[in-house]
Amino acid sequence: MLMAPVNFALPKRCAGCGHISGPEGNFCTDCWSKLDILPEVGCLLCNQPVSITGSICGPCLDAPPKHDGVLAAVDYCDTARDLALKLKYGRKPGVADVMAALMVRHARRYPDAILVPIPLHRWRIWQRGFNQSLLIARSVTRLTGQQVLPSPILRTKRTSPLGGLSRTARSREVRGAFKMDLAHIGSIKGRQVLLVDDVYTTGATTNACADVLKRAGAETVHILCWARVLKEDR
Repeated sequence: MLMAPVNFALPKRCAGCGHISGPEGNFCTDCWSKLDILPEVGCLLCNQPVSITGSICGPCLDAPPKHDGVLAAVDYCDTARDLALKLKYGRKPGVADVMAALMVRHARRYPDAILVPIPLHRWRIWQRGFNQSLLIARSVTRLTGQQVLPSPILRTKRTSPLGGLSRTARSREVRGAFKMDLAHIGSIKGRQVLLVDDVYTTGATTNACADVLKRAGAETVHILCWARVLKEDR
């Protein structure tokens, strides 16, 4: 009853379309129905949905990833894309909490894991003012209590935007772009790591970072992300 005047004056709005959504949930009924919540099982290497449970998808058979699996909350539909853009370019940090609420089910499967955000180059942080992956990681840990290492991986090369590039071109662009901060090797060695990102497309960036973490001694590296692109030819 005490919150009724506040809810009336400042009603909760849908994170997707911005319309009033009601007191419960982050999405209106329409936007929620458009989200494709991904299952927890799929390809043994990348968690891509497969027709036979426990099998390995074609792309992973052709080129096995450096990581140990992709833990994505939703498919990269229009609503998922809009949220990612709002966080990255719309300066709406509260969107990270909305994403984390759906990502947390995956994070809780690895309670002893530490969370590591995909790093941005210092010039990109200077332009944007924040690292969206770090915001998401911190939102997840507020729900799970897991540890976050903000910057154990250094981005030493300023890469061009990867949008529109083929999988091969993306891999070439990020080659040599990351290295381990030697001060954090002791925190990574022997640990399970959840590498946090907003959107998983071809996996070029996450694969490069997973390789750095594995070389530093990480026991396992899983990609924890908001959305993954399932329709693109990887």
